[in-house]
Amino acid sequence: MLDAVKNVVPIEKLSIHCHDTYGQAITNILSSVEKGIKNIDSSVAGLGGCPYAPGASGNVPTEDIVYCLHRLGIKTGVDLNRLMEVSKLISKILGRKNQSKVTLANRNRYI
Repeated sequence: MLDAVKNVVPIEKLSIHCHDTYGQAITNILSSVEKGIKNIDSSVAGLGGCPYAPGASGNVPTEDIVYCLHRLGIKTGVDLNRLMEVSKLISKILGRKNQSKVTLANRNRYI
């Protein structure tokens, strides 16, 4: 899809927004980054969702994207440890389950 769209719209004007319903959001985002996408929509702790699909897994967690990008050597300017702190705090305040695999894996330590 991106290959077709980027022939009409310059790649620097495109963004990507993926839901993680089938667990493929990170894969699709990384493929998009390889094609030149630099703007990625995400949500701290994966908060949000779709009002049309109750129970759907919803948005891709920002922390998981940042972690993957950092592991690939891509600088984001984001402090992942601070982001995980925010993720834990907002989840606690809202009484919602944190959907970030990176935050959950690092509950008691920093990376």
